[in-house]
Amino acid sequence: MTPSLIPTAFLFAVVVSFALPLFSEPLAVRGIHLAAPAPAEMALAVRFIEQALPKEGANVLVLEFNYHVQFTKRPEVIDEDALSLDQVRQLAASCRSANIRLIPMINLLGHQSWAKKTFGLLRAHPEFDETPGKYAGNRGIYCRSYCPLHPQVHEVVFDLIDELLEATGADAFHAGMDEVFLLGEDDCPRCRGKNKAELLAQEVKVIHDHLASRGKEMWMWGDRLLDGTTTGIGKWEASENQTEPALRLIPKDVVINDWHYDQAHPTAAHFAVSGFPVVSSPWRRTSVALAQLEQIRDAKAHSSSAIGERMRGMLQTTWVGFGPFVQAYFNEGSAPSAEAVEAVQCFRELFREMRATNRNPPK
Repeated sequence: MTPSLIPTAFLFAVVVSFALPLFSEPLAVRGIHLAAPAPAEMALAVRFIEQALPKEGANVLVLEFNYHVQFTKRPEVIDEDALSLDQVRQLAASCRSANIRLIPMINLLGHQSWAKKTFGLLRAHPEFDETPGKYAGNRGIYCRSYCPLHPQVHEVVFDLIDELLEATGADAFHAGMDEVFLLGEDDCPRCRGKNKAELLAQEVKVIHDHLASRGKEMWMWGDRLLDGTTTGIGKWEASENQTEPALRLIPKDVVINDWHYDQAHPTAAHFAVSGFPVVSSPWRRTSVALAQLEQIRDAKAHSSSAIGERMRGMLQTTWVGFGPFVQAYFNEGSAPSAEAVEAVQCFRELFREMRATNRNPPK
């Protein structure tokens, strides 16, 4: 066909198909995950929320509080540097004034310890431990887990969730649940011999149903829902302890945070095709973050609307502490670590690219 005979409608369709990524709507989630600030960092936190996040185009802030809150219902679990409930309310008020959706987080099931330190829940309630009496000083394990079948554990966990949601006024809660290696252990009298995927799925459903009864959305990390062996992704960013089948057993409205830090594995599409809303989560490699963003844009441009709508956006992680990240962002304080510098650079470049989503919009 000669150029003069190419129909105008065909030319328009070709132009539009190439331009789709440029004309796409802003992503529903343009977020960042940070550890909650220490009490001494409150002024820095308010400044970052009210000035930096709107400037960068962020609309979601996941704050990982864990047990660093002065809970009144369960004061026995409080860890050091705990924020008062008034300070938590102040953070929530700053987010509202900046049009930022605050999603509070307590890392549940796994990550109940780090190195030699056991965190508040199992320190106060050692009876909840999945491996009771084992691993003195936490030697020989990555992190402790609580037993999801202990008959009293959810009474405590739900009190913590509810108090944090009440203080923040949030419409969603992040339950963590990443890197759970101790589950269905022979050392646990309740979990011994049980299917690990079913144990994980049951815990997800218990937390989900509690949140749903209060009209709240559940978010969680997605690594335990991927097959690390079949994909070759490995045991950290995916599972090699037989938890992956839980994906087919949990409610489809759980928001999966699909974290990958060294390679942009195309697993967000896997979650979306499986029926789940999904958010891609990079850390400090800009090339990975931008590749994840491109995968989302491609899915939205070239797949069904059902799949495209489930690809909600991006959640940048930081993992250097609130103060170190924010001070590096503002170029303040002492010399930042290399990881803080890389995380800030990734954050800046990812959000710059997301702000460019609507560049050259059609008239």
